[in-house]
Amino acid sequence: MLALMTLWLLSGLRLSIYALTLLLLFTLFNIGGVLSIFQMDDLKKAPLYIAVSYFLALTAVFFAAVTESDWRRLQPLFTGYMLAASLTSLLGIGGYLNIIPAADLFTLYGRAKGAFQDPNVFGPFLILPINWCLYQILTRPFSKSLLYWALFMILTLAVLLSFSRAAWGMFIISLLLIPALLFIRSTDQQFRGKIVFISIAALLVLALAMLIALQIPQISEIFYQRARLEHEYDSARTGRFARHWLGLLLSMESPFGIGPLEFGPMFGEDTHNMWLKALLDYGWIGFLAFMILIILTLALGFKLMLRERPWQPYLLCSYVAFLAHLVIGNVIDIDHWRHFYLIIGIIWGCAALEQRYQQQYKSQAFRT
Repeated sequence: MLALMTLWLLSGLRLSIYALTLLLLFTLFNIGGVLSIFQMDDLKKAPLYIAVSYFLALTAVFFAAVTESDWRRLQPLFTGYMLAASLTSLLGIGGYLNIIPAADLFTLYGRAKGAFQDPNVFGPFLILPINWCLYQILTRPFSKSLLYWALFMILTLAVLLSFSRAAWGMFIISLLLIPALLFIRSTDQQFRGKIVFISIAALLVLALAMLIALQIPQISEIFYQRARLEHEYDSARTGRFARHWLGLLLSMESPFGIGPLEFGPMFGEDTHNMWLKALLDYGWIGFLAFMILIILTLALGFKLMLRERPWQPYLLCSYVAFLAHLVIGNVIDIDHWRHFYLIIGIIWGCAALEQRYQQQYKSQAFRT
């Protein structure tokens, strides 16, 4: 990826005001991380952690710049993502069902993880491709959406077998928002009726598939265990939510943070909250930059996601995935999820495309 970014920059890739703003915010975020390192007595892996953080930030800037330079590049980008998601889903499903060689490599604690290290990252990685499948299913004629139906079922099964409550929640958000936004955008009553019909049919198929899957003891046991909204490690006296409060109090006393990865050894578990993670690992400077980044991304995407543009389908699917990540970011750390930076880059790249579109429109209107 570093070689690819370097090659594109040497070949004349331009950074617009949007890409430069994104770069500035991520740079401030990671400067906070560097300052946080100096609060540590033993650096451990902290420098490497911040280096990875900044590398991921640069990938977001790169994807934004590539998207802005030509919106048609979104198509191979999404195709590649879909291919990767499908392959890792098949690995996770095959590993869970023990029907492929070295099946144990693709499961963890009885949960599918595909080619990832953690099921809790594997599941959320599949949400953007699921959004894309949903969009295609709802907007294409049935005969031309069969491939997306098949991919949707594979990805959905993989999310189920990841037994990630975060991924399940994100999946539900996608099922609700993608049809709802398409319904709101359209004024065609026939198309609206199609959305309602397909949504109901999809829910019935998913419910039937879930009932069948839960007849398998191996699946039902873990499912009911994971489906509980609250576990002991969440609500115990020193559980996840108690640690959130303790971490917040600690952050108020530590304007430069406590150092990357220091929270876990101090309290027995990681922060499991992206806001607290920003405060403690990147300090107040990093937290402020992160807040501005999130607010701007929300505003840019919300303003543009329903406008009729060639890149609108990609933006809409990415924005819904971004919203889902923000929701589950309250109970899990997402600052090193590579696909999260890709999603941010796509949204900012589409915002830059919109600015260019408006400039061209005004220029044409002026000449006319």
